[in-house]
Amino acid sequence: MEKEVVSKNFIEQIIDKDLEEGVYDTVHTRFPPEPNGYLHIGHAKSILLNYGLAQKYQGKFNMRFDDTNPTKEKVEFVESIKKDIEWLGADWEDRLFFASDYFQKMYECAVLLIKKGKAYVCDLSADEIREYRGTLKEPGKNSPYRDRSVEENLELFENMKNGRYADGEKVLRAKIDMASPNINMRDPVIYRVAHMSHHRTGDNWCIYPMYDFAHPIEDAIEGITHSICTLEFEDHRPLYDWVVRECEFPHPPKQIEFAKLYLTNVVTGKRYIKKLVEEGIVDGWDDPRLVSIAALRRRGFTPESIKMFVELCGVSKSQSSVDYAMLEYCIREDLKLKKPRIMAALDPIKLVIDNYPEGQVEELTVVNNLENEELGTRTVPFCRELYIDREDFMEEPPKKYFRLFPGNEVRLMQAYFVKCTGFEKDENGKVTVVHCTYDPETKSGSGFTGRKVKGTIHWVPAPYAVKAEVRLYENIIDEEKGVYNEDGSLNLNPNSLTVLKDCYIEPAIRGAEAYERFQFVRQGYFCVDAKDSRPDALVFNRIVSLKSSFKLPKA
Repeated sequence: MEKEVVSKNFIEQIIDKDLEEGVYDTVHTRFPPEPNGYLHIGHAKSILLNYGLAQKYQGKFNMRFDDTNPTKEKVEFVESIKKDIEWLGADWEDRLFFASDYFQKMYECAVLLIKKGKAYVCDLSADEIREYRGTLKEPGKNSPYRDRSVEENLELFENMKNGRYADGEKVLRAKIDMASPNINMRDPVIYRVAHMSHHRTGDNWCIYPMYDFAHPIEDAIEGITHSICTLEFEDHRPLYDWVVRECEFPHPPKQIEFAKLYLTNVVTGKRYIKKLVEEGIVDGWDDPRLVSIAALRRRGFTPESIKMFVELCGVSKSQSSVDYAMLEYCIREDLKLKKPRIMAALDPIKLVIDNYPEGQVEELTVVNNLENEELGTRTVPFCRELYIDREDFMEEPPKKYFRLFPGNEVRLMQAYFVKCTGFEKDENGKVTVVHCTYDPETKSGSGFTGRKVKGTIHWVPAPYAVKAEVRLYENIIDEEKGVYNEDGSLNLNPNSLTVLKDCYIEPAIRGAEAYERFQFVRQGYFCVDAKDSRPDALVFNRIVSLKSSFKLPKA
């Protein structure tokens, strides 16, 4: 039997070569978010990629918070990120770290660079540093403070640490090459003064390392072998390597860049989401119309569906966008065989079977999922008064409408044939009750073959129905206009949320718990809302409708 050839992505090919050549004898990856907001679907790709590589090569995976910027970081974000990563199934075991754990070591690295003549304290303002840096076509020019002595730099840096200077008054810069074609190498700032209280170290420090300096040190301290990041860091790689080399770490990590995951017509920018939250347009970072991991979880997506989506997107060096419909395809594929199919009337009207005996109740056996017998059956009470969906009755139907209308006969799903004999309206002309008769010979499973009907409709037993609120979601962005207006504001869809207050669902969902998922017949997949639902007042979020035009591209 021929051995199956497994296609490997370019990162796996690099790792294979490194292991083969003895560059590393193990694989150690990490996921290093800054705790300044909630994670989104793009981060899920990075989490699952890093964790997946560690698993594949029997290596280790670290969880590390890059908390070097106290101006934007909160404990709330730390906790939300941990929850998201645990939910996705990435297990960091006992390796939970914070960049702030290494502040002392980073300070020592900076002192080492000063002693080697590789760093200096600069008094230029941020605007002046920018001006001196030059452009992509023009080289930069040296700071007038570049040639300070080692002794003076050590003293000034110590004074920075001891709080002698105001924010922005002095910075520590790496001394590399102001004429480098790579702007990142033109004496980048590696430490700044910031009199800010840190969420973990309090007021112990008033100087904080810059990300490009801190990140390679964190990786090196933790023994990371392959530092996987997105493409915007490609131009920063020479600086990453410079820091590790000049700080004299014995086992340098290797930075590898891959393309970000871009979803069409979604909002992922933290400042935009923050604005939506602050203006009350959404009810938090976990609003089901967003694509933060918390929002996707609350809406009803599963970790398995996110993993399937990430795998379908693949790993490459080329930037591309993925249609949101592919994410919806993945959740449908994940749930279709796992969840029971429940009857629900989201826009209910009453149906009365006039010839059904008053007070009589039958317990009908209903299959939970026709495509998966292992999910078994349930019983649904059947009685004289039911609810059906308003769209399943028309007073004057168009051609090829096979549901209920005066004189027409349909099957009630898993029950009997009923024939419409009349209806009632309110003072506004709206239909409120439909009257029918039933044929007791036509019970589902009885083998009745006397005649056929073209339509089957679902129903809910009125006296036993569970009343619930149902929320239907559309994209928060108006897809026809694109994500952004000319002034940079968001093109919001005014119909992104529809709330249906008086829905009736069959009694099987009574007592459903947060995140429990069902398929509502003909309506889509729904999830019990984790924030607003209560046992006595259920709220369901529609995860996704049943139908889609999305097709997987052929291999």
